[in-house]
Amino acid sequence: MTFRPLRAGILGAGTIATAVNGFLPGLMRMPDLVETVAIADPVVDRARAVAAAHGVSQVFASLEEMLAQSDIDLVVNLTPIPLHASTSRTILQAGKHLAIEKPIATTMAEADELIELARSQGVTHVVAPPNMLDQNRVEAKRLLNAGAIGKPCFARVRSSHGGPAAGAWPLDPTWFYQEGSGPLLDMGVYGIHDITGLLGPARRVVAFSGITEPVRTVRGGPFKGTEIEVTADDNTLLMLDFGGSTFAVVDGTYNVNAARSPQIEIFGRAGTINIANANDTVNPALELFRLDAAPGMDGWIAPRQRPGHHHADWDALRRAVIVKHLAECVRDGTHPVLSAEHARHALEIMVKAIESARCGRAIDLTTTF
Repeated sequence: MTFRPLRAGILGAGTIATAVNGFLPGLMRMPDLVETVAIADPVVDRARAVAAAHGVSQVFASLEEMLAQSDIDLVVNLTPIPLHASTSRTILQAGKHLAIEKPIATTMAEADELIELARSQGVTHVVAPPNMLDQNRVEAKRLLNAGAIGKPCFARVRSSHGGPAAGAWPLDPTWFYQEGSGPLLDMGVYGIHDITGLLGPARRVVAFSGITEPVRTVRGGPFKGTEIEVTADDNTLLMLDFGGSTFAVVDGTYNVNAARSPQIEIFGRAGTINIANANDTVNPALELFRLDAAPGMDGWIAPRQRPGHHHADWDALRRAVIVKHLAECVRDGTHPVLSAEHARHALEIMVKAIESARCGRAIDLTTTF
């Protein structure tokens, strides 16, 4: 059967949609899989400008209008974190495939509802971040499964930056620092997805969490000088227990203004794996240290990778790679790597990390993927 490109609607015309590494520039590069035909945003003038700049023919003031009036197959949900659950529910109820920015939702009940709704509607539901599609993650997972570093003992995962108020964010960054958002949901989710994607589901979490500065001042951009009351924890450090005395430390904070270490370091009984992110200009994409790399010699060796540092689509598609992944899953009838079930497990870790920080004890995890 010939595959017809999926017709996509974009919900949200902000920075995540329009930046150089945003969704719309990437979507323009996959016409054989996805045709972007509509965009909806309550700031209609902004939506019109974005649509004109990217050749999108239909503009709507709301998700409901777009679903009712446009013949679309999928929605790319780029709303702020607190709106993820309600907008995703509406999209799935309409029988549309869904690609959404992280996190899947903000409560476990919401995540459970969305997964069941997608299942009952027979639609495909993928959730960012896309990291586990990156070639260095794919190869690192192969190496781990092949026993290249022996038994994994512990990992350090850096998942954070200085926060949108620390730079020249083009829109008002206030909501990032308030209840319902915060750096754990915004940034910690990357590291949690990474390490659970590599080592498998975690069994327990313990965490410390708090607010380092009750007021943040925006340092640049159009909102420079704005003072933001911080009501969501802006500094969270958590430890995951994978069983068998395998542990990982992950941060979710707006306090990493600079760093030179690899994004992920996994230490095993027979070696070490270092993994860098796509925008890292300091560290190799993937490094492997092995005991007895050669007879009687320990050392760093170059793992096997495809040409270039990253997934073949990575530099061209960036964020939109999750939509390509969705379209390929629909075309091929396969279950997503970026599954809603994995996203739910990451959400459980984040929710229970905050609970752990409040009650001062380790908390068992119940979900898997």
